[in-house]
Amino acid sequence: MSFRIQPAAPARPNRCQLFGPGSRPAIFEKMASSAADVINLDLEDAVAPSDKQAARANVIAAISDIDWGTKTLSVRINGLDTPYWYRDVVDLLEQASERLDQIMIPKVGCAADIYAVDALVSAIEAAKGREKKIAFEVIIESAAGLANVNEIAAASPRLVAMNLGAADFAASMGMQTTGIGGTQENYYMYRDGAKHWSDPWHWAQAAIVAACRNNGILPVDGPFGDFSDDEGFRAQALRSATLGMVGKWAIHPKQVALANEVFTPSDEAVTEAREILAAMEAAKANGEGATVYKGRLVDIASIKQAEVIVRQSEMIVDS
Repeated sequence: MSFRIQPAAPARPNRCQLFGPGSRPAIFEKMASSAADVINLDLEDAVAPSDKQAARANVIAAISDIDWGTKTLSVRINGLDTPYWYRDVVDLLEQASERLDQIMIPKVGCAADIYAVDALVSAIEAAKGREKKIAFEVIIESAAGLANVNEIAAASPRLVAMNLGAADFAASMGMQTTGIGGTQENYYMYRDGAKHWSDPWHWAQAAIVAACRNNGILPVDGPFGDFSDDEGFRAQALRSATLGMVGKWAIHPKQVALANEVFTPSDEAVTEAREILAAMEAAKANGEGATVYKGRLVDIASIKQAEVIVRQSEMIVDS
């Protein structure tokens, strides 16, 4: 194992990120009262070009006027390939209160994209005397973004989370699908007269998780487009959680409960994790480096796995 210690990701609940367009201020109060851990007010894809300025003003007002409780409050700015993003950043940091926690940067393709936003944010913070430093989260949604994912993850100390944006990623990769997340009809294996569907997002998710864990960043799964398909959402979320992601987007209020269900360790999982830790403590007291728990071998690596589950549970309870 490398002598370099893998940094810890921020210790905060991030099971569900609920999105709402900045052009619909009527829903902001409902978002604030939801069970989502993170609120993302959107200035990008969900807002028409003619509504960009009004949406920005709505969001700036809402940051101060609405009680967001203990939720992480994030605003998705427009992409760096648009004429809107710089004004998003300037107006947010010059006019919004310090209740804003982070900025979501979409369609990040390289570390220089993060540097550009970081430079602007740092200058405004210094000029305005803002005491609370704005954090960043980014969306990987292009071939370039995934190819440069490790450089992006290490691009700024402001970066706390990285998300997979399946729709734009699929378009960038030339994937023959219009689905957003989930299994795809033609992505299957055929054996013994039956089709077996695989997950086309698996490899991209795994790359994002590895880059995030190597740099102390939270890996988050993006949207699941068919909000009428609860079981499809749950299945996608379970696969993401198994790979090491900490949460998932909700593009409809009904998806909040589903995400929280999947990314909250079950009572059974927490009980088993605590029992494994207790069994290993007993083994160490006897001078043993491994033991047997419910018929299977557990060792030092098992401790690390069990500690992840216990920490997740305790963090959610304390939030």
